[in-house]
Amino acid sequence: MAKARIGIYGLGTMGSALALNLAEKGFATAVTNHEPEWIGPFMERASREGVAEALRPETGLAEFVAALETPRLILFMIPSGEPLDAMLDEIAPLLEPGDTVIDGGNADFRDTIRRAAMMHKKGLHFTGMGVSGGEAGARHGPSMMVGGSDESWQGLRPMLEAIAARHEDDPCVAHVGTDGAGHFVKTVHNGIEYADMQIIAELVGLMRHGMALSPAQIAARFAEWDRGPLRSYLVEITAKVLAARDSATGGPAVDAILDRAGQKGTGRWTVIEAVRLGQSATMIESAVAARSWSSEKATREAAEPVLGGDRAAVDLAPEQLEAAFLAARILDYAQGFRILAAAGAEFGWQLDLARIAEIWRAGCIIRADMLDDIAVAFRAGPPHGELILAPEFAELLREGIPALREVVAAAVAGGHAVPALSAGLGWFDTMRQGRGTADLIQAQRDFFGRHGYERVDGPGAHHGPWWDD
Repeated sequence: MAKARIGIYGLGTMGSALALNLAEKGFATAVTNHEPEWIGPFMERASREGVAEALRPETGLAEFVAALETPRLILFMIPSGEPLDAMLDEIAPLLEPGDTVIDGGNADFRDTIRRAAMMHKKGLHFTGMGVSGGEAGARHGPSMMVGGSDESWQGLRPMLEAIAARHEDDPCVAHVGTDGAGHFVKTVHNGIEYADMQIIAELVGLMRHGMALSPAQIAARFAEWDRGPLRSYLVEITAKVLAARDSATGGPAVDAILDRAGQKGTGRWTVIEAVRLGQSATMIESAVAARSWSSEKATREAAEPVLGGDRAAVDLAPEQLEAAFLAARILDYAQGFRILAAAGAEFGWQLDLARIAEIWRAGCIIRADMLDDIAVAFRAGPPHGELILAPEFAELLREGIPALREVVAAAVAGGHAVPALSAGLGWFDTMRQGRGTADLIQAQRDFFGRHGYERVDGPGAHHGPWWDD
């Protein structure tokens, strides 16, 4: 049998889907798994889907490596922590200079940088590849963000462009930079996703508990929004989720779901790295916080009778909610791209923000029509590199912020929690003021710590009159 073009180690949900995608596109693919008993059921599925002939199952690691043409391309779809480090130690002696190992999991980009340096010393390439779109995306077309050497990218490119999602025939995959760039871009993608989901949850909560709308009525509203400027995957699935009925109770499916959301860490990583870079992604921070607070179910239940859980009615028109949603989404994306720009400068990645927006237009979770306009704005070069200052987005914000202000005000007055919407509005109001309130903070720092401050009328460090004595 001819040797395989690429090997996939790890036949879990995502690894299996990617292997089937590659096989369907005609690429000979070797597959194996830490638990060999998973290989048989996977091959049975491949037979049912008519792609088994392109697959080479191997039970041993040495046989798996030997099944690949050189230079080898090996994609690991396993947890990116200690399991991956252990596998790199095990597989490295079986490889030859010029071979490439790819980590396709959700990894801390700093670990990817470390692994790339370690593998480089052995003459090997290490690529961190962010994959978005879930199981369906991996099987039929994901969005992929690739970090690593140009040489490894050239080897991977034909296959990745073939299996990627497509937007108007443009494959949603790109080489975004060296070492950890791919995993960093994927991390920020997930951070934006966290905030977008939280915005949606807050709007649904307002409509449900402040406007007394049923899930079905809210579903209809989201379905309508999905036909306009808010058109996106998350809006689409929100309409479907809210319209669904629970098979056990017969009522709305959402009413049978515990209000406690999980998280795998990428949103938290985004916040941590934003702070390290001197940025503050307040909307993502609020979304991460909201998920953490949701896990405190027992505390919230104990607090309700003590602190009062009543929420007042709000009077908001559908047009207000739609305009507020659009403004909040612009602010969410703008904060995410600010983090990418800061990281590109810090790590020398030269991230192409327009291209990143383009590869997010299909296949990934945050795909939205707005990304077309974001790509155009970054290609034109917005003032100071800020998306909120690009003429088209500045105009949208001028039109939408009054509605966002009204929605947040009504929510706060009525006792409805809207941390992401509030955070977005707070950031907008901060950024639109040429002179803010940090003058007082600088004075306080000088008073208690003699840190000094800058003056408005000249350069240099100065101290206040409180030190004249």
